[in-house]
Amino acid sequence: MGVAIVIVNHLRTVATHLHEILPRYTSMPVKLITERLEIEPNHVFIIPEQRDLHVLDGEFRLEPISKPRGWPDVITVFLRSLTQHWDGQLIAVIVSGYDGDGAAALRGIKEVGGITIAQKLDTAEQPDMPESAIASGCIDFILSPEDISREIVRIAHASGAGTGREARPT
Repeated sequence: MGVAIVIVNHLRTVATHLHEILPRYTSMPVKLITERLEIEPNHVFIIPEQRDLHVLDGEFRLEPISKPRGWPDVITVFLRSLTQHWDGQLIAVIVSGYDGDGAAALRGIKEVGGITIAQKLDTAEQPDMPESAIASGCIDFILSPEDISREIVRIAHASGAGTGREARPT
């Protein structure tokens, strides 16, 4: 598709294994994010545990998690960083999860011309996050997981993705 897929999930103390599991389901390289890793199109990037994720100069930057207790806000932190330091197209996707992480940053995504998607509530195992996103009033599409993937492909093709400056945080 010519886009970078960034998966930011709520992991505080448990290491993720997504970078080991996802290669079975995609031909794109899947990488666990490390400090100053370059953001590349046609790759899937996974946030490591206990870290806030930022972008600067086309690279990922990791910092110790800023909210070590309660539900983390790593998605909000990442989306806000993108609105400040990324000049490519943005699509923010909020899917099943507890609490409302990400919802507070959706207005910023819209202000920089980004597109926002929330998972359809009746398809979410835990609808708190998509429900909070929808309640923000800043969601462009409410879709099932299958339709989310189709919409991202449609947007990528319509925008002429492939320049390497697109990001698709999830």
